Parts: sequence; structure tokens; C-alpha cells
Amino acid sequence: MSSPPAVSVVMPVYNGEPYLASAIDSLLAQTFTDFELIAVDDGSTDSSLPLLKRYAERDRRVRAISRPNTGIVGALTDGIAAARAPLIARMDADDLSLPSRFERQVAYLSDHPECVLVGTQVLLIDADGAPIRVKGDTQFAHDTIDHAHLNRTWPLVHPTIMVRRSALDAVGGYREKYKWLEDLDLFLRLAEVGKLANLEDVLLHYRLHMSSVCHTHRDAQAQLRLQLYAETRRRRGLPDTDEAPVTSSMNTESDFHRLWAWWALMAGNVATARKHAFQSLRKAPLRPANWRVVACALRGH
Repeated sequence: MSSPPAVSVVMPVYNGEPYLASAIDSLLAQTFTDFELIAVDDGSTDSSLPLLKRYAERDRRVRAISRPNTGIVGALTDGIAAARAPLIARMDADDLSLPSRFERQVAYLSDHPECVLVGTQVLLIDADGAPIRVKGDTQFAHDTIDHAHLNRTWPLVHPTIMVRRSALDAVGGYREKYKWLEDLDLFLRLAEVGKLANLEDVLLHYRLHMSSVCHTHRDAQAQLRLQLYAETRRRRGLPDTDEAPVTSSMNTESDFHRLWAWWALMAGNVATARKHAFQSLRKAPLRPANWRVVACALRGH
């Protein structure tokens, strides 16, 4: 077997066919080339696995693993078990990494030995790849990232991260009991053994669409989050709180399309705003809020 690469990229895949080729192509176009891509097919029923096998035949850096469907935590755990590198990068099958992403992250971790994980800023895109906006609540320093994680915001984007394998092993990796919040659980534990950081440049395009996990498991996430926070406070010796689950006002496809339209409009992405404004209206034509966003999108402000 060849010598281990510097980076192992772990990408779980479940019915990822619509975007999978673009995601892999974005990795193979990286300026930093000393990596392996471990693509874990989690029991897909579409053509994801044959597509992965074709890439593996064409590029020796691509390794395809096929397994029965158990969910993202099992797929990530199996991918990490197969990884050979001291640095583990994450990637999702529907996102796009910009060419300098790995080069920048490897350099940062080399220059900051106290840092165990580094993510990046992201551009939010829609299902068609149209720009919505640069993510607005990203934090970049360890203390503000950790504080945000404990206060219900989203400063680290899971598919952007590169993490030291030694730190991942030290905290026990991903945990099945916090599936759907597996990233937050991991970040909170990693923050207790080293520093977390984000690079300020956009190095990943993060795709928003209705079939993503963050939209399909929101109720389960809300309950799990309270359990996770309580466990974290006990582990860190912090006082308990009487938090209640946060109920989201985002309950329908119309709500999400309207939100994305406002985000795109405020970022100056008028064409994207108009598309999602009209989609929100088609989904719920009797909602006055949808008519308002359409009117603003047509005016361009």
C-alpha cells in the first residue's frame, strides 16, 4: 500500500446522485493534491454507488465504500475508520469546495498547533447552485465559536471542517445518540481539548434544499439539543438551566423559500430572490408575507 496521504476526506453519500459528480469534481480540482477521498455510500437506492465506482476507477485517490443504510453517524464512523491520514476533512455530496480550500486549511493547522479543527466561511447556494448569500452568523475565533455553539447558533459548517485525527480519536468521534446533531456534539467536545477556528474566506458553497437533514429532522433536533446542552454543562461543571425546546416558525416549504428570497435580496442576488419569492407564492398563494417578498423582489430591494 502507498504511504498515507496528508488528508483523508470523508464524504457520506445517500441518494446523492443529483449533485454528487459536481461535489467530487470540486475535490479533485483542489490545489492541494495529497489527499484521499473516502466516499461512503450509505445504502443508496439511486445510481450513487455506480457513479462512485467510476470515479474510483479513474482516480486512485477516490475510494468507494458500500454499506447498508444506517444513517450519517454510522457512515462517518466507517469512513473515519478507513481513513489513513492525520487530518480528516469533511465534505457533503451536495456541496462544492473551492480549489484552495484544502491548501488553506492544511497551512492553518500547520501554523496553529493549538488548533484541532478549522472550518471556513461559506456561500449559501440553492438547489440549482444560484447564490443566496454569504452565511451571516459565522464566528472565527475559538471563544466566540464555542460561545455561539452553547447559544443556539451555527458558527461552524460541518462539511467545511478539517480536524486532527488525534483530537477526533481523543474525544471518541461521532456519537449515534446525537444523530442529526452529530456535528454540534462533536464540536462541543473538541472545544474541550483544543482550539476551534474558521477561515474568513469563502471556501465552500453550501447547498440549501428541502431534502437536506437540517430541514427533515428539525423537531428531533430541537429535543436532542436540550439533552446535549444539559450533558455539556454537566461535563464542564456549568450550572443547569431551565431551557425549553425552541419551536421554529419555519414549518413549510413556502416559509423556507420566502426566507431564502429575503436573504438573497439583502445580499443583492436579485435573480435568486425573485425565483424563491415566486416559489413561496406558488406554495402558499394566500399568505400576505409571500406577496410582500414578491413585490420587493420585483423592485429589486
